[in-house]
Amino acid sequence: MLVMKFGGSSLADGAQVKKVLEIVRAQAHRRPVVVCSAHKGITDALIRAARQAASQGIADAEPVVQRQKQVMAELGCQEDLLDAELGELQDLLRGISLVREASPRVMDHVQGFGERMSVRAVADFFTRSGLAAKAHDAFDLGFITDANFGAARPAAGFEARVQAAFQVQVAADVVPVITGFIGKTEDGALTTVGRNGSDYTASCFAAAVGAEECQIWTDTDGVMTSDPNLIPAARNIPEMSFQEAAELAYYGGRVLHPSTLIPAVRANIPVRVLNTNRPDHPGTVITEAGGKPIGDVTSIAYKKNQSVLTITSAQMLGQHGFLARVFEIMGRREVDVDMVSTSEVSVSMTCAPSVHLDRAVSDLGALGRVTVAHGKSLVCIVGRDLKGVHGLAGRAFSALGDAAIPVEMISHGANAINLSLLVDDRQVEFAVPALHHALFERA
Repeated sequence: MLVMKFGGSSLADGAQVKKVLEIVRAQAHRRPVVVCSAHKGITDALIRAARQAASQGIADAEPVVQRQKQVMAELGCQEDLLDAELGELQDLLRGISLVREASPRVMDHVQGFGERMSVRAVADFFTRSGLAAKAHDAFDLGFITDANFGAARPAAGFEARVQAAFQVQVAADVVPVITGFIGKTEDGALTTVGRNGSDYTASCFAAAVGAEECQIWTDTDGVMTSDPNLIPAARNIPEMSFQEAAELAYYGGRVLHPSTLIPAVRANIPVRVLNTNRPDHPGTVITEAGGKPIGDVTSIAYKKNQSVLTITSAQMLGQHGFLARVFEIMGRREVDVDMVSTSEVSVSMTCAPSVHLDRAVSDLGALGRVTVAHGKSLVCIVGRDLKGVHGLAGRAFSALGDAAIPVEMISHGANAINLSLLVDDRQVEFAVPALHHALFERA
């Protein structure tokens, strides 16, 4: 069995879905399980509609309806194929407009319509094109989650639920087309696993059914040495390890959702990243061992719109447990910390701006003077064994120095797999090309 996930760009319009059909048809002998995102632009349109209903009291589903019907028309679907889903969406938006509120639970319900509509259109097109397929909402195949709306995770016993559901609902000669991104709680509330989370859904199903491989189909030739939108010279990485891929995903790599690899690692299932527009390209295969390194450095990722929180306090001098108190507050306020730097009287840490951070800042004021700087970017250099690469830091800092880019924080992890640098958001478009040129194009 093979799990194949197709993202929004792969399903953007009728022409793209037709490419997907041929890709899946070519793998029919491997019993493909297809996981789909919403058509490109639909999720953003759903979010805008819900926010407009909450803030202005205007329930307008028309942009979503027109976008979805455009794709359906290109695929030759019956006009009434999604009447039930579109009617439910309109009712929900009217409800939001009346109460003028869109809670995280309601927002998850709204966002889930994109995937629910996508799989029905795709399965209908597949079947009419001679490849028998059936649409499934993931929760009907056992994807039951906790109630952490916006970042839900499968509930205990997920794998057994999926296996039991597949035995009853998935015929051997019919391709299941399953919603990515969404799940449902035990009491029936719709949930989402986070934006761009269909990758994670796919790897969860791959682990549950014991798939031979989990394929992530995108619009790039696998995982690249950096963001090809920023670096035209970026090149494909044929093989890499789970650990390298996880670092890249967490630190802003644009190909995989950060949680994608967790189920694959546990089940030791290879993840292959491929290009829908160039299906003959071998892409990137990600495994436990990885493969032959392409060089000293594997890739450069970046994550923009970060904040730097600094606490300055004389209490740090000779005081045991000061950092424990700091991180207890950060943990209690649910703030994820990336980089940390300490001195005799201060500690600085990077994190994403949020209401949680604002609350943590208020609490931390009891420990010392707190300042927050916004608009920062983490740039992460990832490699198999960076500690053994002589002169790496010198090459990196020389490149940034030549480009007149100041570095505000530095972290070289003990796991020897990444070197992280903090720069201003406005410098990213110069910093990443400078580093890529020094570490890849001169190599």
